[in-house]
Order: sequence, then structure tokens, then C-alpha cells
Amino acid sequence: MISEQKADARKLGFERRKAAHAACGDCASQATEHLLSYLADKGEGLVISGYMPIRTEIDVLPAMEALHGLGHRICVPVIVRPGLPLSFREWTPSCEMVSGPFGAKVPAGGDWLSPEVLVVPLVRFDMQGFRLGYGGGYYDRSLELLRNKKPTLAVGYAYSGQMGDVPVEVTDQRLDAMVTESGVNEFTV
Repeated sequence: MISEQKADARKLGFERRKAAHAACGDCASQATEHLLSYLADKGEGLVISGYMPIRTEIDVLPAMEALHGLGHRICVPVIVRPGLPLSFREWTPSCEMVSGPFGAKVPAGGDWLSPEVLVVPLVRFDMQGFRLGYGGGYYDRSLELLRNKKPTLAVGYAYSGQMGDVPVEVTDQRLDAMVTESGVNEFTV
């Protein structure tokens, strides 16, 4: 059954991510450089969703700060309630943050935005552009909704050690690119 396959893959993904995080060293800064380089020619003044890293997720905050400094509007996902797509609230390096669901911080105020680019955390990814998250389906629902309205770029962001097989369902949204400390892989969607 697909749910069992995903649960097994998720467990292994968490183990690999934890090991990669512990061994990282300069990985996050290398990944930041790759992400900034990849996004450099995507346009000016974009609305870009990052995320507030939790647990052993690779730290995207330096990239978010740099992108904000380049004039992009940055937002982070907010879980309004289970079963719904994510909402995205504007973030700045100095905004007040409060505790949100799953232990991630969210902005206390700010505009609600519709991102054109989503930098997406994950537990595991494959080289076909699929990702495995925490199992709530939030990013899949959000990407489907956004992509039905306008072109929306989804960029996975993780350690290279998180790569592995990903069981896929029809509702899973494919990434456009995957960024790790090793570089950028683009996928044909």
C-alpha cells in the first residue's frame, strides 16, 4: 500500500537528513550559493516563499535574507488548518515571529502573499523531481492551487544525502528543481 511505502521512505529520509545535518559543516552555505545563483535569472521583485527551518531541515534563512536584500518579497508558509492549502505571510529579517503549528515560527503580522517561487523543505527527494514531506499534503495542495492560477516555480531545498526513492501518488506535485550543497538539478515537468 502506498501509505506504508511512504511511511517507510519517510522514516529512512528522516534518518538520512539527521545524519547529513550532523555532518554538514559548510553544506548550508554551499546550498545558499547554489540557490541564489539558480534564482538570479528568474526575475526581479519576485514573491518568494521560504520556510522557517525546524528539526534538521537545511537552513534557508541566509538565502531568504539575501533574496530580501535583493528586493524580492519573501513570505513563509502558515498552516491555517489541516486539509487546506498553505497561506503565505510576508517575512522580513526583522519581523516579529510567533510560534506556529509543528514548532515552526510564523510572522505575527504582515501581508498575505501569493508566491511565484516556493523554496520547499522535504524529508526525501528523487531525481525525477518528486519530494516526500511530513505527510500532511500541504505543499502538494498549495502548489496545485497556485499552479492552476499562474506559473509557479517549486524548488526543493535539502542535503544531497536525502536523495532516495520516493513513492508517488497522483496528487503529488513535481518540483521544477532541486538544490543541495552539491548543486542544482532541474526537472522537466
